[in-house]
Amino acid sequence: MNFKKINDLVGWVLFGIATLVYTLTVEPTASFWDCGEFIAVSYKLMVPHPPGAPLFLLIGNLFSNLAMGNVEKVAFWINMVSVLSSAFTILFMYWSIVFIAKKIVKPTLQTEKGLDYTQGEQLSLLITGAIGALSYTFSDSFWFSAVEAEVYGMSSFFTAFVVWAMLKWETIKDASDENKWMIFIAYIIGLSIGVHLLNLVTVPALGYIYYNKKYAKQDFQGFVITMLVSLVIVGIIMVGVIPGLPSIAGKFEIMFKNGFGLPFGAGALMFTILFLGALVYGIQYSIKKQNVLLNTILLGCAFILIGYSSYAIILIRSNFNPPIDENDPQDVMSFVSYLKREQYGDRPLLYGRTFMSERDGVEKGEAMYRKGKDAYEIYDYRTEVIYKDNVLLPRMYSQGDDHPDLYRSWANMRENEKPTLANNLYYMFKYQIGHMYF
Repeated sequence: MNFKKINDLVGWVLFGIATLVYTLTVEPTASFWDCGEFIAVSYKLMVPHPPGAPLFLLIGNLFSNLAMGNVEKVAFWINMVSVLSSAFTILFMYWSIVFIAKKIVKPTLQTEKGLDYTQGEQLSLLITGAIGALSYTFSDSFWFSAVEAEVYGMSSFFTAFVVWAMLKWETIKDASDENKWMIFIAYIIGLSIGVHLLNLVTVPALGYIYYNKKYAKQDFQGFVITMLVSLVIVGIIMVGVIPGLPSIAGKFEIMFKNGFGLPFGAGALMFTILFLGALVYGIQYSIKKQNVLLNTILLGCAFILIGYSSYAIILIRSNFNPPIDENDPQDVMSFVSYLKREQYGDRPLLYGRTFMSERDGVEKGEAMYRKGKDAYEIYDYRTEVIYKDNVLLPRMYSQGDDHPDLYRSWANMRENEKPTLANNLYYMFKYQIGHMYF
């Protein structure tokens, strides 16, 4: 057996170990948090809390049929979605670790076909991957998510799969095959949106793999540009695609219904036709001009949207008014609010208040619409509270309960001291990054 076959075999053995461990320890029913909700909404394809997890619901519904009509076994089989997703995470994590290890351990055995790995070097690669994968298999947080009906096991699978696919892409020599894999990766990222947005944090890493392969000359400027481009891609997906496209469709909907008097849904339909028409035209134009880069980008966008289309299940099922129909996102306007998680409020990220800032007034924002009998009706206006003493990167902003005292304790602040940018940065590095992550 050559190294590739042994590597594949070890990966599947580790998959079997993870599957066995998680199956033996899987929950028969549900933990007392979101799991009960996910089991119920998967079983009857209902609408969970924003922003939903439609692909998880569809796969969970598929697994619920394995209960063979026994309602008491439904929870177990939906929990098994996380078991298998997590086991596949371990499989692709192992292969990814070996990919990376092969960059560190260089082959030294001279053969007729060139340099190859000695048995000792092969063993070191296999053991390295196995230790890394098994460490994650038995880690506390991952093991917990692997045995209950939550989105994190499946989200971890998509994350591990995308990283492995990009490392696989790096080994491909043919430019055409490279582009096929890039489009495939875009599709997987689109699918993952229907589970959880964790997958998007891999984009900067994928950007650096691309930069490393495509540019022989690498310097600090290229490093910075790659990060900026990667963050732009994340922003386009998080802001432009997920809530952005439905938001524009909502504006079309109000204009066509309230302005032109057309039926409900006409505006959203028109926007969909225009947007897809522009995308198809762009793809055809790239083919006509033989622009490979533009063609790959546009096809990637198309496949992200194909994956993202799982969200249609939220609108479809909400219109059937199931028993669990959180936020009732039956039309475009309520669906946009659902996707934007508006019920959770907001928090300052780049610039805003601190825990000692005082209110300085309230500004009236844009109108909020909901579907009426004959038109979309304004039922309220968004409000924005204006505060004094705003700072950049306000890490210490909460004014609730004992938070101010905890902020002062971690940031070494006096009783009446107002937090500055320096205090916020100190708190971020000491507590948010140092304590919570490192």
